Amino acid sequence: MVKIILGALLCSMLSASTLASSKTDWWEDASFYQIYPRSWKDSDGNGIGDLNGITEKLDYLKEIGMTATWLSPIFQSPMADNGYDISNFTNIDPIFGTLEDFDALLKKAKSIGLKVILDFVPNHSSVECEWFQKSVNREDGYDDFYVWEDGKDDPMNPGKKLPPSNWISIFGGSMWEWNEKRQQFYLHQFLKEQPDFNFRNPKVHTEMLEVLKFWLDRGVDGFRIDAVPHMYEKVFENGTYPDEPLSGATNNSDSQYYLRHIYTQAQYETVEVLYEWRDFLENYKKQNGGDSRVILAEAYAEINTLVQYFGNGTHYGAHLPFNFNFAAVSELLNARTFQMVVSSWMDTMWKTHKMANWVVGNHDLQRVASRVGDDLKDLVNVLIASLPGATITYYGEEIGMINVEYECPNCGDDQTRNFNRSPFQWDDGISAGFSTSTNTWLPIAENYKENNVKVQRGIARSTLNVFKSSQRLKHTAAFKEFKDDDGFSYGALNDNVFQVIRGNKTGEYRILANFGNKIENVGPLFGTVMEDATDTFEYTLVTSHSPHRIGEKVKLSEVYMMPFEACVLKKIGNNSANTSY
Repeated sequence: MVKIILGALLCSMLSASTLASSKTDWWEDASFYQIYPRSWKDSDGNGIGDLNGITEKLDYLKEIGMTATWLSPIFQSPMADNGYDISNFTNIDPIFGTLEDFDALLKKAKSIGLKVILDFVPNHSSVECEWFQKSVNREDGYDDFYVWEDGKDDPMNPGKKLPPSNWISIFGGSMWEWNEKRQQFYLHQFLKEQPDFNFRNPKVHTEMLEVLKFWLDRGVDGFRIDAVPHMYEKVFENGTYPDEPLSGATNNSDSQYYLRHIYTQAQYETVEVLYEWRDFLENYKKQNGGDSRVILAEAYAEINTLVQYFGNGTHYGAHLPFNFNFAAVSELLNARTFQMVVSSWMDTMWKTHKMANWVVGNHDLQRVASRVGDDLKDLVNVLIASLPGATITYYGEEIGMINVEYECPNCGDDQTRNFNRSPFQWDDGISAGFSTSTNTWLPIAENYKENNVKVQRGIARSTLNVFKSSQRLKHTAAFKEFKDDDGFSYGALNDNVFQVIRGNKTGEYRILANFGNKIENVGPLFGTVMEDATDTFEYTLVTSHSPHRIGEKVKLSEVYMMPFEACVLKKIGNNSANTSY
């Protein structure tokens, strides 16, 4: 048994007994990797990433320790919103390839033991979708497939209609768009080119399940559900829609932040849909065998809402409602704020359901190195891998890619500049090895010759190699298995130094990170609170800011840390081999 004695300075650390866990399924501590298909690998030289390019590079994901890859939308789309406006939910957009190309990708993934997760966008379709065109024409079965409403009479202009409510879309402006042919407004929580489905219509549920089945039958391992909180809106019994109250956050009446979205987000019916889909996936597994197919839910929502999205003890929904607590983390990050971010999840979702996941970046967020600073990127990667649960890595974070600013007048969303979707940097050749063309769909980062996979593979303490070491450590028994008799705890030793303790009968590890810009004498902190401060440990992982070498021995009472250093120490004499990561 690992002896962990907590004192006054670590009163906020959670004891092993409160974090008892029994891992039973692959997704619970999996490493997921988000690929933005346009930007990962171009196989045909047209400057745009595609499915064959992904297939070509899948072995890389196994190299860096990934369990599964999640692909941003690849479905047929006019690309008004970068593929999140789907015109055909059961076909591949020609930009990325064909269904046969996708099948080849799945075959390759399965041959190397990599799972594939698709992006599923159930809240809305494209205006070019066949379903929407049928609904515009009021065809049988599709009349109320989308949210339609007559609107209000305009007292100042007889015969003219006003939107049914004051709701403002995510991209600004009214959430209601007039359709001249149908002579009604339709709802769109996002762009006007993205009409919302009417989930109060049972036929919508049936069609969505058919879409899930289509891809499951082809062999996918699950779905990341886009925009979960937006699937339902409040409707009064008389069929009218209530205005939302002012937020007070801005005077711009066209901004999404002008209103408090109490009627258009996180409605209670959404939970039932997630439970329905979870049941569908569980039944599919019973009928067809194989591993669990999973739901990853994108939801920028309060933690209490996310708890319900996961389950209520009787029914279960999303396997992993995404934890976006780190989305707000910036260069102000220190050990105390890191502890608050971790605790806000562990004190709620973990205590309730023994489930955790950690999303550090995605296609909507600025890149980690640009957000928290280049000095802290490795530190964050090491700490995230040391925490229990699943990790979700956005492509390029494992090599420390940075934001790339550029004019983007036709991006299809509300940004005139896009920061985080530049092509992946494979090597120092033409277009960073992403494409044989110099005319790539987005510009290559200027630092690609120094910052790429090829270069970093050859540098012992590169961001890539630190990331790979962290992932290998994450999947060892000491990190995957911890029960009442084993150890897990975490906490800030002071404002700058954060510690995670992991261990079981195979070994005890201390993961340490110095967020500060000065040298920290950590030994006295251990001495005041830890009974075993004189125990000997061995460095098994070090970052570029560390002066130490792998295999070097140290007593806890003598630990110093350089600015921005992260390291992993393994206790010597715990019935395990001295393994370096």
